[in-house]
Amino acid sequence: MFKSDKAATVAAALVLIIGMGFGRFAFTGLYPLMISDHAISVQGGSYAASANYAGYLVGALLSAFLSRIPSRQLCVIAVVSTVALLGILALPLPEWAIVAVRGLSGISSALAMVAASHWLIHDRQYHHGAPALFAGVGIGILVSAEIIAAAHGAGFSARSIWLALALAAGVISILAILMQRQVERAPLSALERPFLSDPVKSPPLGATRLIAIYGLAGLGYIVTATYLPLLVGQVLTSTDPVRIWAVFGLGAVPSCFFWHAMHERLGTRLSLTTNLLVQAIGVMLPVLHTPAAYILSALLVGGTFMGTVTIAMPAARKVAESVRFNILAVMTTAYGIGQIAGPLAAGVIYSRSQSFDLSLTMAALALIGGGILAVYQPGSEHQFSDHSLDRP
Repeated sequence: MFKSDKAATVAAALVLIIGMGFGRFAFTGLYPLMISDHAISVQGGSYAASANYAGYLVGALLSAFLSRIPSRQLCVIAVVSTVALLGILALPLPEWAIVAVRGLSGISSALAMVAASHWLIHDRQYHHGAPALFAGVGIGILVSAEIIAAAHGAGFSARSIWLALALAAGVISILAILMQRQVERAPLSALERPFLSDPVKSPPLGATRLIAIYGLAGLGYIVTATYLPLLVGQVLTSTDPVRIWAVFGLGAVPSCFFWHAMHERLGTRLSLTTNLLVQAIGVMLPVLHTPAAYILSALLVGGTFMGTVTIAMPAARKVAESVRFNILAVMTTAYGIGQIAGPLAAGVIYSRSQSFDLSLTMAALALIGGGILAVYQPGSEHQFSDHSLDRP
């Protein structure tokens, strides 16, 4: 049983390494190099990022309508399509085609996130594997960033690096598919103690509030996650910006375990509020325009953004049975809306001010708002029940 649970966690984490770490975030690391290779313009890259976030939203909505398809099959679809789309970016594509491919990649990433989470936490009933599952995103960012840095240092073009990423993701995808297939033959995990026992004085978050907080979290982190390498490149001219992006991924890996422990110790409300406030500090740091501020920003935001997921997704499981919809899919949709709004606003502000300072400030305020929403407790516990979303 123990081995089956651990194997399931590794298999699900591999899905996120591919779908999120490679399929979703490798573009951030390659963005500056694609510009220097004239594979895409700065404006075209912004469109590609927006298309990816829009695709993520579409994928989240789509996953809600594909609930009859087993989660393991959706995981296979997600990883196979991600590998194919990574390979397509190795072709000499016009800018509009790159934008379209990134949109499709967003769909695959959302399917990977929802399907892997549902398969491990719901289907396999192993919610204690959540921190290792979501650490897969940070591992994927770190590994893909190191591949990009090594290939760039060896003189490879952006298109060649996309091919290398596709090949690496292909190998990982085969392993993920085989492991999931093997785990499916094993019995389900034994019933575990409740994931979290919130203090009596800290009522659990209801569905509506949890969805709103998650949407604000998506809005808050995405400006940093989209533009950090570009920001770093303007200050640390002697350092490959993708190395800072690797720091971002490196911070995400242990953070999932840290925030999982905080969740169990403090409860959903306090752990989520702490997470979002620390993240807000990290988002604001680049306005100082110093090398140390960028590095610390990468560590703080990288060390908190997947922590938000590690806290929120299992917390959603506590209310999943009381609502009439797939709450994981709806939360991912809210996150996607925030991710679309952030870069669009940042693009407009940057075109007028040639600065991301205001955008970063607005993003930090969104995170602070989410933190306040998480910890704020009106007088009665009845106000947390979100009756409008409960089953009749």
